[in-house]
Amino acid sequence: MDSEILTWIFLIGGVLLMFLEAALPGGVAFLLGFSGLGVGILRYFGFLQDPFTAAFVWLMSSTILTIAIRPFINKYFKGETSYKFADEDYEAMDQIAEVTEPINDLDNEGRIRFQGISWQARSLEGDIPTGVQVRIKYRDNTTWIVEPVDIIDSKKNQLKDSNQS
Repeated sequence: MDSEILTWIFLIGGVLLMFLEAALPGGVAFLLGFSGLGVGILRYFGFLQDPFTAAFVWLMSSTILTIAIRPFINKYFKGETSYKFADEDYEAMDQIAEVTEPINDLDNEGRIRFQGISWQARSLEGDIPTGVQVRIKYRDNTTWIVEPVDIIDSKKNQLKDSNQS
């Protein structure tokens, strides 16, 4: 391989790896590209004539940069992190759903629409007709246990009235 072609491979490959870091963040591609760019510059000015020496210098400089500098990069340039509860029941507590099939307190034949999906539901408050808004209390296996929203609101009003008296 011609010496000039190898120099251009290191230069262009180094720049491409540095730009690749934007698509695949993590710090490694940037450091590999930076090492390749450095080796390409050293070859351009005639310091590294032998292709094997150039490859060895690139490999060693990439390894040293990755081991020495990457922890500092990760410390000061942190990625985005987010946490979400994995407990679906916890997230569903006290959410409002709509009754799509009448609900009773005897069996699991009633249904609600929650998050765009039809679920089995049962009430502890007696019969609940179709179209009523209910609040989810908890889940018993695959059945949501619900209570009508108007009962909850009336209980809150009773508590407010008794506190004001």
